[in-house]
Amino acid sequence: MRLDHGELRALLPHRYPMLLLDRVDSVEPGASLEAVKAVTGCEPCYRGIAEGQTPDRYAYPASLLIESFGQGAAVLWLLSRGPGTGPLSPGPGTAGLPMFTAARDCVLLRPVYPGDVIRHRVRLEQVVHGAAFASGSSWVGTDQVAEFGSMMAVVRPADAITGARR
Repeated sequence: MRLDHGELRALLPHRYPMLLLDRVDSVEPGASLEAVKAVTGCEPCYRGIAEGQTPDRYAYPASLLIESFGQGAAVLWLLSRGPGTGPLSPGPGTAGLPMFTAARDCVLLRPVYPGDVIRHRVRLEQVVHGAAFASGSSWVGTDQVAEFGSMMAVVRPADAITGARR
């Protein structure tokens, strides 16, 4: 199964500039996913860098690389719920949003730069009581750029996160 950018927008609450996936190339619900993020020099994180800076100034922020991987994990979790199961819910009668809560044994192996295409390989390890645990790695071509030992996400009520009132 492939997902294009529009289908990702339908699954995730993120929007520009924080939707950090471009497409999903393959997914095996309940098991694994491969997602792609193309890094460009037009991203907001590069705004304000003066002309003539050294290349290291253009390293993609680690926090955004981790967030991008986490969005891949969220897509895998959402697609693993099966057809007709409805939105994630923290309790009866409430809609929920997945939230990244913790990471362990995450190692950034080399910087990522504008022009690089990141491929996230995500594995869903376990889903328990409204929490999901994922692991995996990120690659640029044949170079591994990050390893994620364990990432955890939980579901929280959408209205508590977005500030919506009933």
